[in-house]
Amino acid sequence: MEMQKIPATVITGFLGAGKTTMIRNLLSDAGGRKIALIINEFGDLGVDGDVLKGCGADACTEDDIIELNNGCICCTVADDFIPTMEKLLARENRPDHIVIETSGLALPQPLVAAFNWPGIKTAVTVDGVVTVVDSAAVAAGRFADDHDALDAQRREDEGLDHESPIEELFEDQLTAADLVVLNKADLLDAAQLQSVRDFVSAATARKPKMVEARNGDLPAAVLLGLGVGTENEIALRKSHHELEHEGEGHDAHEHDEFESFVVELGPLADANVFMEKLKPIIERHDILRLKGFAAVAGKPMRMVIQAVGSRIDSYFDRPWTADEARSTRLVVIGLHDEMDDVAIRAEIEALG
Repeated sequence: MEMQKIPATVITGFLGAGKTTMIRNLLSDAGGRKIALIINEFGDLGVDGDVLKGCGADACTEDDIIELNNGCICCTVADDFIPTMEKLLARENRPDHIVIETSGLALPQPLVAAFNWPGIKTAVTVDGVVTVVDSAAVAAGRFADDHDALDAQRREDEGLDHESPIEELFEDQLTAADLVVLNKADLLDAAQLQSVRDFVSAATARKPKMVEARNGDLPAAVLLGLGVGTENEIALRKSHHELEHEGEGHDAHEHDEFESFVVELGPLADANVFMEKLKPIIERHDILRLKGFAAVAGKPMRMVIQAVGSRIDSYFDRPWTADEARSTRLVVIGLHDEMDDVAIRAEIEALG
């Protein structure tokens, strides 16, 4: 009898959309499924993997969490992702479901296409691609260029790109989606949320189903069991890069426009004061994403800090272990041409 294929869900979405929080919620109520989790991050500090390893969910133990930190998963499919999948499938106790969290800068298309690889296609199928959208960021215009102004410039400069890399990436992630999650819906009123829905609908010719979520909280029955088999359809969901280089033999896209670095500090004397002073630094330097862990003086627990734009969230996730150095480490991510890493590092270090 032919072995039943293991379903895999690809969760994608731009930096700070809430992918990791949604997966934490999923693992806490997985409907009895044993889940293997593959995480790909952008940056030098494995924040998301460490957060998920500390969630204590029975559905996914530490041994079931695999981190790929050698680069964007969409660019290292052959070198990293496929060998990882092969090792996962060679286990004696296979998972019931595989969840893959892509980097916020990843194109889902090459990853999904990799499920057609011999040896994987016969054992695994893409249950669906779930694209998580930060509704508050969309409402604030982070992904919307001023197209009227660009059109005016275009008449003077034919070489001007119509879309920014951020907007293209946002559209590509939506184009690959089988389900779009409008996350952080609780931060918007009804009119703003409808505006986000309209913007997302206009960003892709495809019309995937959209659902709203607060703090990434959706039942497993909504996220898992879509049964799409997306690997069979992904050739019809081309990214901007694929369309631009169609027929030229290009198989990777560039991340040179993005930059990340890690800032290290000692324990924070007052976490609330630190985060309030961090907001203007983020705004002044247009930092896209900031995330990491902090030690707080007098507190036995480790604090997780997550910032999207100037909106900062924090919570204590677990106690520090005896062999850990109690320090603060933050990953800063932004556009290469707009980030002064020396100045940003100096300003953040001055807060410590």
